[in-house]
Amino acid sequence: MRGYGFSKFKPNQIPKGGFEELLKLFLELLNYTAGDAGEALAWLNELDKQYNLTNDEYGMGDFIDELKQKGYLNEDNQSGEISITAKTEQSIRQSALEEIFGKLKKSGKGNHRSPQSGQGDEKNAERREFEFGDALDQIDMTQSIQNAQVNHGIGGDFMMTERDLEVEEMDYKTLTSTVLMIDISHSMILYGEDRITPAKKVAMALAELIRTKYPKDTLDIVVFGNDAWPITLQDLPYLQVGPYHTNTYAGLELAADMLRRRKTHNKQIFMITDGKPTCLKEGTKYYKNSIGLDRKVVNKTLNMAAQCKRLKIPITTFMIAKDPYLQQFVRKFTETNGGKAFYSSLNNLGEYIFEDYAKNRRKNVR
Repeated sequence: MRGYGFSKFKPNQIPKGGFEELLKLFLELLNYTAGDAGEALAWLNELDKQYNLTNDEYGMGDFIDELKQKGYLNEDNQSGEISITAKTEQSIRQSALEEIFGKLKKSGKGNHRSPQSGQGDEKNAERREFEFGDALDQIDMTQSIQNAQVNHGIGGDFMMTERDLEVEEMDYKTLTSTVLMIDISHSMILYGEDRITPAKKVAMALAELIRTKYPKDTLDIVVFGNDAWPITLQDLPYLQVGPYHTNTYAGLELAADMLRRRKTHNKQIFMITDGKPTCLKEGTKYYKNSIGLDRKVVNKTLNMAAQCKRLKIPITTFMIAKDPYLQQFVRKFTETNGGKAFYSSLNNLGEYIFEDYAKNRRKNVR
């Protein structure tokens, strides 16, 4: 009897050591050491002592040599200091993308589908009757001939009318400009909880997703503490929290200014934060108040949220703190802007951002 036989799959045990296994762990450690290769290798060495990651055939020294040979590490010949390379930076972003996203207005020609159908860029599964103005290349000739045979019979002379023509709907592809704002105030590492590393990993994953899957989209990254400033994709692995307060107003002002210069219709701000706004810059001086919600700081921040709304820039806030009074502020902020808010844990932060990014690509353009 012919057929298929099924049996239980028993994978071979993954050997300890080896370059690929150690590389994954090394890339993960670099997220926590802000790209400090020496510190990451020191941690890796301690983990090797505790968990016997290497063996007599392949030791930690072999791994470090191979990192250099394959272009992951640079070594200064004079000082002996080692640093990661551009190849390593890309590998960190790719690793973050696989970890976080692996689970899971018509503007110009981009790579995102929108629900607006018609004379677009890419065929979808929907069909409809021919209408005046439809392009000829949209007509499904096979189905149209079949319709003519059904409607007029297959005997005698073949006849086809306009009502027999069936058109394939087309999806528009969209372009989107996004600014990702990351809070780097001191509270992102307070109370024994590391919040900056998950935020940084999500930023790298989102950047790599856009770079590889949606290369026509734009992603700008803004960090904000006492001030706000843009950083590049290459800066992300080295990002650290500073002794800063939270000048949310400055971050939004810079993000809105960057998006104002983009020519796309679809614009949005993603903001990752764990706290309330506590700081404003007035001339050359800083106005700061970390106690409660300062009305002066809050009102100016809400005014900026309203200004973004007038510019048709929705703000999606990813709040990684659970204090009720902070969530109340975020609700007011979101209502003022007409955007959205997610009160997420550090574990599902990436999932929320990915889903929201994908969902926003499918919005109708008005």
